Amino acid sequence: MALLRGSGKHNGIDYHFEGIVDGSGGSGVAHERELLAFADAAIDPSQMAAEQGAALAACAGREAMRDAAAVIAGFDAITRVADATGIPLEAPKAEASVEWRDRLGIDEFWRMKV
Repeated sequence: MALLRGSGKHNGIDYHFEGIVDGSGGSGVAHERELLAFADAAIDPSQMAAEQGAALAACAGREAMRDAAAVIAGFDAITRVADATGIPLEAPKAEASVEWRDRLGIDEFWRMKV
């Protein structure tokens, strides 16, 4: 989200992260519904990722679908490595992100896994 936040500031777009986190919508991200459905399907084996990917490609293009798949895979891998090795969030990043992590409830995510 930090990258999206920075990109939004650079481009003069105010993204609403709550809509991304809770799935309520209105985030300001193009093709939000299809992107969220694809991301959810990619990490939930009970869903049909290929169908959601095709829906995303139909509205945003094949390149956008491939980019989304690469981002999902990258974040999944990075998160697994960090979780498995116990890598903490660096102090400067924790300090810079405290407000939006609190607002979005991100610090609670790890508690849901337990």
